[in-house]
Amino acid sequence: MRTQGVDSLLRAGETGAQPPGRIAVRALMTAHAGLLFAGIASFVLMGAGQSLYGPALPAFSRAYGVTVGEAGLLVSAHWVGCLIGIVGMFRWGASVTPRHALVLMGTGMAGIALLPAWALVVASVTLFGVGYGCATAVFNPRMLQAFGPRGPAMLSFLNAVFGIGAIAAPLVFVALDSNLALTFALVAGVSLIAFAGAGSVGPVVVPKGRAAAFRPRWGILGFGLVAIGMEACLIGLGPTALIRAGVAEPRAAELLSAFFAAFLGARVALIFCAHLIPSFTLFALALLGAGLCGLGAALVSPGVFFVATGLFAGLFFPGYYVTASAAMGGDIKVPPTILLAGLVGGIASPLILPPLLEGMGDHGFFWLMGGVSLTLAALAALCLRAFNRAGVVPAE
Repeated sequence: MRTQGVDSLLRAGETGAQPPGRIAVRALMTAHAGLLFAGIASFVLMGAGQSLYGPALPAFSRAYGVTVGEAGLLVSAHWVGCLIGIVGMFRWGASVTPRHALVLMGTGMAGIALLPAWALVVASVTLFGVGYGCATAVFNPRMLQAFGPRGPAMLSFLNAVFGIGAIAAPLVFVALDSNLALTFALVAGVSLIAFAGAGSVGPVVVPKGRAAAFRPRWGILGFGLVAIGMEACLIGLGPTALIRAGVAEPRAAELLSAFFAAFLGARVALIFCAHLIPSFTLFALALLGAGLCGLGAALVSPGVFFVATGLFAGLFFPGYYVTASAAMGGDIKVPPTILLAGLVGGIASPLILPPLLEGMGDHGFFWLMGGVSLTLAALAALCLRAFNRAGVVPAE
């Protein structure tokens, strides 16, 4: 329901002083200022927390006497936590607010910063993941719901600010001489800022009637499973793959930040053109670009093409989420179902990939990423018309 102030602003747009579309967006941003602030701060926190795992794996390995492969368990622990959070949203999604998610994320980051025993670090990463999963299910549907036809663009904006934290965190980690405790303590502090601004954002408004119908679409969920699994591997295992290919540890962390800069740039661009490109076409093109970059990393330059992959990986989630949410209805179970498919890929991929890479040489990671992306792009091309029809966002 729109506020009286929003209605007056919308009517003002109809007088011709400014384009009505611009007035409408500005009015909605004013009406939902609390949601925007809480979302921006939360997604900065989420980007910072997730992006630290990759460059921090060697430091965790040294600190606890585990192999880098064993330290990679943190990547899977994060996604297991996300899975727990998403599954919990099936039961409690209608009552969960951003502050619930922020308490979980902040406690997890603080637990890592204390550097307790290895098992407790894994548990803290898992707890952060639980809050991360809840926050994703809290904010993404709210953006689509609050901004109507402009929802896809605002969802892209929210996911773009994820890149701010993701770019900054690895650079801060390097600047602090790979100090695990101080870096994760700073990230925990971000959760306090987000918590302070999240008090005005309540539970999601549950739609009723025909719009609430739940229509599972297994095809698009399968595409999301594989694509988000690849994104998780690029973020969590990419720096280790770069090191294996001969890149120094500090340089690998810097390249991860550059990857997220490209990731952010793609999502910022999407804010202005999301309404011009069918969402599943965007998804298919992103897969094609990521596949070509994977081959470039294997054949030409791991660093340059790993960074370029960020341009396309940044488009995976928006294209997938908008298509799936429009096709599957407005039931409260839809957002966690969409996210759950991606999380299954995010959990399984970092566990499945390392054994596959053992006999593939120093560039095996990039060969595999390129091959899987191109295969999925070919399958997406075959389904393009059907999924674009299913993924049209209805106008209000």
